[in-house]
Amino acid sequence: MTTDVTYSTLRPESQKSFDNLLCLDINIHYENFRLALKQDIPLTGITGIFGHSGSGKSTLLRAIAGLEPKTQGKITLANKTLLNSNGALFLKSEQRGVGLVFQNSRLFPHLSVMKNLNFASKRCKNSTLTLNEIIELTGLTPLLNTPVTALSGGQQQRVALARAILAEPQLLLLDEPLSALDQQSKAQLLNLITTIQQRLSLPILYVSHSLDELQQVCDNLLVLTNNTAIMTKKSANEHSAFFGNIHHMIHQLTQRQYQAIDSTVQGNIIQPQTSLALPILSTNNGHGLAVISLQKQQILLPSSQLVFAEKITAERLVGQPLRCFILASDISICLTEPHNSSIVNQLQGTINNIKKDNTKVLLSIDCDAQEFFVSISAYSQNKLALKQGQSVFLQFKASAVRTFLN
Repeated sequence: MTTDVTYSTLRPESQKSFDNLLCLDINIHYENFRLALKQDIPLTGITGIFGHSGSGKSTLLRAIAGLEPKTQGKITLANKTLLNSNGALFLKSEQRGVGLVFQNSRLFPHLSVMKNLNFASKRCKNSTLTLNEIIELTGLTPLLNTPVTALSGGQQQRVALARAILAEPQLLLLDEPLSALDQQSKAQLLNLITTIQQRLSLPILYVSHSLDELQQVCDNLLVLTNNTAIMTKKSANEHSAFFGNIHHMIHQLTQRQYQAIDSTVQGNIIQPQTSLALPILSTNNGHGLAVISLQKQQILLPSSQLVFAEKITAERLVGQPLRCFILASDISICLTEPHNSSIVNQLQGTINNIKKDNTKVLLSIDCDAQEFFVSISAYSQNKLALKQGQSVFLQFKASAVRTFLN
């Protein structure tokens, strides 16, 4: 049985230049697998790639990096053609200006950290970043004389990142770089990846099975599914692939749980959730709770959730957006404003939409222009006689507001 994975999108009409785009129009066919993808990806920030095993995530990265010889079609990176099978053009990996970091670090095991980095540094002929700058950026100074076999998984991935950056690529590809790490190492490496992207303005494509992980660092998300792409119809003859802002895409996945369309992205269990990026008003209200802001209402969460990989002063955090999420199953609904409750978060909103799936109901609720999702039973929906346009109150504990770290 052949697995067909097909994706398609149209380039926005407002996009006049390809200078800041990765343009993909490719087809890869093996005996039991075929990937067909037509997608333009902005060369800004971090773009997540999400999907089940076998959906083509790693194959896509390998095709971009020039490691899939069966790739047919066309790939351009910032107007530079990497592949054009019609014109018999196939640039070698080392000519593409693309860096790739795998799940396992693939370092030279017989060399120290410094010798691994020196090997990569010598291959970059026109360096604008010095070796010392990369070492400092990736925090490898204390480890330079250590054999790579003596490093932890997280430390090895830091060396792999440094080695990839030393080649000064136009695009960095990360293939599940956190999959073998513990939670603390994952948080530290996520922070490093974000720092690298921001300081070097280096566009990154980031493959992961973890939606929570991608929510923490990605600006955009591309969802790959088996057999067909998740499509949004624009007109009788136009479609766009399931690609866009990370928070919007997570909400799209949440809604599709109740539409019988790739509800688990063919193997990835997706928990319906509200994805947030809201400014921090206070890191501690005097009771160990941080405060983030909607337009007119506030959300409380444990102050410990603000600690993300590195020590940052409270003053620097205030005003910065916090990425967090709330599972739809952790929010309850009231028809009247709750009083005398231990549940600290109580938001007023209006029901925008009601989706039913057998005995379950998903409510989409607008609270100060922020969409929240609430999962309740069909029994509760019937009991409360909930309907579209109705004003309700949401309740959820401070601990229900989560970041990737917790």
